[in-house]
Amino acid sequence: MQDKFLGMTPPLGWNSWNTFTWNINDQLIRESADAMVESGLKDAGYEYVVIDDCWSLKQRDEKGYLVPDPEKFPQGMKAVADYVHSKGLKFGMYSCCGTHTCAGYPGSFEHEFQDAETFASWGVDYLKYDNCYKPLHADGEILYKRMSLALRNCGRDILFSACNWGSDNVHQWIQGSGAQLFRSTGDIQDSWQSIKELALSQLDKTPFSGPYCHNDIDMLVVGMHGGSNSEYIGAIGGCTDVEYRTHFSLWAMMNSPLMIGCDIRSMSGYTKETLTNADVLAINQDMECRGPYCIRQWNNPENVLSLVKPMSDGSLAIGMFNFGDVKSEMSLQFWDLGLPVSAGGGLEMYNCWTHVNEGPFFERYVNVLEPHDCAVYRAKLVRK
Repeated sequence: MQDKFLGMTPPLGWNSWNTFTWNINDQLIRESADAMVESGLKDAGYEYVVIDDCWSLKQRDEKGYLVPDPEKFPQGMKAVADYVHSKGLKFGMYSCCGTHTCAGYPGSFEHEFQDAETFASWGVDYLKYDNCYKPLHADGEILYKRMSLALRNCGRDILFSACNWGSDNVHQWIQGSGAQLFRSTGDIQDSWQSIKELALSQLDKTPFSGPYCHNDIDMLVVGMHGGSNSEYIGAIGGCTDVEYRTHFSLWAMMNSPLMIGCDIRSMSGYTKETLTNADVLAINQDMECRGPYCIRQWNNPENVLSLVKPMSDGSLAIGMFNFGDVKSEMSLQFWDLGLPVSAGGGLEMYNCWTHVNEGPFFERYVNVLEPHDCAVYRAKLVRK
């Protein structure tokens, strides 16, 4: 029987792709698992160590089984999984619904049940399932439902990450597929423009996400600073630390899975502080996983907005974001939150980044945000 809590809240972890792409091996995965523990990421809630594409040989064996590349993983995948598990972490892998993966390795098309059983035998806990090389005649909805059914009957709890890029009208059927998370965007790049475009594209998609089925806005680029093997991901040169903090805040507020993409073995203190912020992570991990609603600044609606998320304890999580290139004001009228003046109450605003309780406010709260910056609050109802 599947763990009834599997995928209830967005998964937290690390994925090899954004930084290392094809350049992966046994040593890298073990060292990354070590770093997740030693850096405090595990204690903060991160638990999945996920190998992305390029881990196998280019051909299946004579019986149709996937074969780990013996040069990259000389002891096989079960040995890697066992090591990750020995650290108190969970182990993830990658495949594709098409005939080949995005990098040209064998996909799982027409091998779904065989591959699910193989992954289970290796001790896999998480499967990222991509959307490349899908036969033209094949219905994406059916292919993702097929792998979901295979995973649910493989004899092991495996979290299913359906990475179909928002295609095939995924929002109409993903809840019924059995996937615990689904990619609803194209690939992220290590640039402010990419972060901005992906976040804004998802503002109308929050109703489709909830417990056990989370809208994945793609993996994090926090702390990468242009350090990727992929020209597509890293050629633009990366972001500032402030932009990375805004990126992390957006993904957390919108209930996206938080899969780290930087090299956690050498991340900076600022990056670690960003990724392990307990107040922001608590917003992402709230058990109700309610999608936020959006309130735009009346005189600058294209660039400045607030996301407001009802929390299970009765408080509100409020994120204020300046997507523009100049300093701008965000004036949040409490009437827009369902709190009229006649109620005789206000909000006590706790700043999740400065960890300062800024005190009670009544009728409205105003903040001036630097370009590409944000502020995140937990707001509790108070009486005059």
